[in-house]
Amino acid sequence: MSHELVIKNGLVILEDGGVKTDVAVDNGKITAIGADLDGDKVIDAKGLVVSPGMVDAHVHITPMGGGYRDEWEGYVTGTAACAKGGVTSFMEMPLNQVPATVDKKSIELKYQTGKNQLKVDVASFGGLVPYNLDGGIQELDEEGVSGYKCFLATCGDRSIDGDFQNVDDYSLYEGMKQVAKTGKVLAIHAENAAITDKLGEIAKAEGKTTLADYVDTRPAFTEVEAIRKAIFMAKQTGCRIHICHVACKEGVDEVIKARAEGVDVTCETCVHYLYFTKDQLDAIGPVVKCSPPIREQAQQDALWQRVESGGISFVTSDHSPCTPDLKDTDNAFEAWGGIAGVQNDVDVMFDEAVQKRGMSLKQFGEIIGSNPADRYHLDQKGRISVGKDADFALIKPNAPYTLEADELEYRNKISPYIGKKIGAQVVQTILRGQTIYSQDQGVIKEFPGQFIKNGPKSVDEKQADKAHKAVLN
Repeated sequence: MSHELVIKNGLVILEDGGVKTDVAVDNGKITAIGADLDGDKVIDAKGLVVSPGMVDAHVHITPMGGGYRDEWEGYVTGTAACAKGGVTSFMEMPLNQVPATVDKKSIELKYQTGKNQLKVDVASFGGLVPYNLDGGIQELDEEGVSGYKCFLATCGDRSIDGDFQNVDDYSLYEGMKQVAKTGKVLAIHAENAAITDKLGEIAKAEGKTTLADYVDTRPAFTEVEAIRKAIFMAKQTGCRIHICHVACKEGVDEVIKARAEGVDVTCETCVHYLYFTKDQLDAIGPVVKCSPPIREQAQQDALWQRVESGGISFVTSDHSPCTPDLKDTDNAFEAWGGIAGVQNDVDVMFDEAVQKRGMSLKQFGEIIGSNPADRYHLDQKGRISVGKDADFALIKPNAPYTLEADELEYRNKISPYIGKKIGAQVVQTILRGQTIYSQDQGVIKEFPGQFIKNGPKSVDEKQADKAHKAVLN
């Protein structure tokens, strides 16, 4: 039998680990895995690692700027950066957009705006905010969101109508009850707003301006306190939760403890927490500012231990770009808090995890692919297995290069990874059997990406979630 496409001679990351084998694709799906497969089209992957395309479960795009953020990252450039970086699908956050994605009207606007602008596949988070508790959660469920997102830290611009807002305690409690009924996961930005805001005000009043000063105003315990609150609320409401971008070992340990007690909770960390440390920040500048902040070397070492042990379920970019003017300041407290990083998810992680620390290919495939796909029920994504979408990132190992600004596909070419030597390269990205990036041709001009919509869960699906939770525990 001849297949439409066969990828031959590569080291393929299967669910049991790396295997030298062929992979066949027909009609955008993986149809066979084995030796000596024949294809009408053949990609020779000799010397390459054939990885599942990354599922980045934390990406901010601004398709609608509302007259306020019109020059921020849109779908065209954001998904092009994904394609070049080996990210074949991502979970899109409901904020940075104006209006925020909080109800039927706003998510329909997002779907409409994204038509013919996606180079990779996109699943959506709906927002949990104080002003959408009267039907917005249910509307988002019906319109196909794959999860929900809320902030315990202060966020949003109150002068902008329709911007995102952080929750108060009642909104968190009531929102969790409503999200629990959908059976979907609530992702949480967990930092204590009252303490971090006040510490920031005091530091600014004292004339402090450095990134190290900024880190000191967001100590690790402010993450831990918020994570504990979220877990406690989850126990009261039965809501499935996920803690975003954990930057301290103590926060991860709270999640591990709660999971052992039967709470359906997972957590992620970000590539930048595993790559940069506090003592490097001021030399790099505000382009590396984020929240929670990048912490000390000891915290990074501890995060790596928890990635390797499985305490951290997966790794994301938290790609949160802005315009250059919002980073162009000598005062760290005034700079926009977000890092542009989605284009370097795969190459940096492969270099840092597999090449430098000896992570198995099996685990690498899990933390960039199958684990986030499973958590958000992106059932066709995240693994190289017969019947799944034919999404691949072809990685050239031991191939160092230095990232230059003009190599970035972002609308605004700023990133803390510029000038960094990265020890592996993504040489080709394939989405549902179609090459969307190659080193010789670049990113394709077409837009084959699609929105992934997960409608309301059936009773059977909710029962399957409970069974999966029991396995986790």
